[in-house]
Amino acid sequence: MLQPSTLEFFRELRQNNHKDWFDLNRKRYDKVKADYIQLAGDILEEMKKEDETLDILSAKDCTFRINKDIRFSKDKTPYKTNLGIALHPYGKKMQMAAYYIHIEEGQSFVGGGLWMPEAPLLGKVRKEINYFFHDLEGILGDPNFKKMYGDMDVDPGQKLSRPPKGYEAENPAIEFLKLKSFTASRKIPDNLLTSDKFIPFVKESLIALKPLISFINRGLMSDEDGGI
Repeated sequence: MLQPSTLEFFRELRQNNHKDWFDLNRKRYDKVKADYIQLAGDILEEMKKEDETLDILSAKDCTFRINKDIRFSKDKTPYKTNLGIALHPYGKKMQMAAYYIHIEEGQSFVGGGLWMPEAPLLGKVRKEINYFFHDLEGILGDPNFKKMYGDMDVDPGQKLSRPPKGYEAENPAIEFLKLKSFTASRKIPDNLLTSDKFIPFVKESLIALKPLISFINRGLMSDEDGGI
């Protein structure tokens, strides 16, 4: 679990997001970073027991730098005010659906999937849905998935208004084939962030998501003829 001092650091950073303040508080950040890596490692080790595709990863593979890339952003504040933990099956360099934990007071969530893939990858996922829609229905209809996630996320701008090229409107999977992202997420209450119940909550959530992650990645790993 996180230390309360880590959350306090980010509360202050939101009010003082500039280099001078950060330099003055660098020793505090070193403790925050150690806390962050420890948490990522603890979650990773729990999930390795459930998903062997994560075995190649280390805790540092699952964390992010606090510095923002502000080159193309209107927001020029230099530091992130949240923590992210990404567990990438088969390694972080692979373009695969992944598990994700976002930690930010008031906005924390756990989930994962494949967000806005490029056209070739998007095409593979759509083929998998088209060929094996019954598998996807089973995954999304599982009681644990329904209880924790309800359904897949459908955010504005991440779904076509018309069927994608090559698919008919009458296709029973058409609403899923229209998607441009394939994710699911579940909110994390603030009171769990520094609780010993946090990691069990995250683990339970990610286990329920594993079949969807595996389904997407099965499609991504298929060849042009649909085989693995």
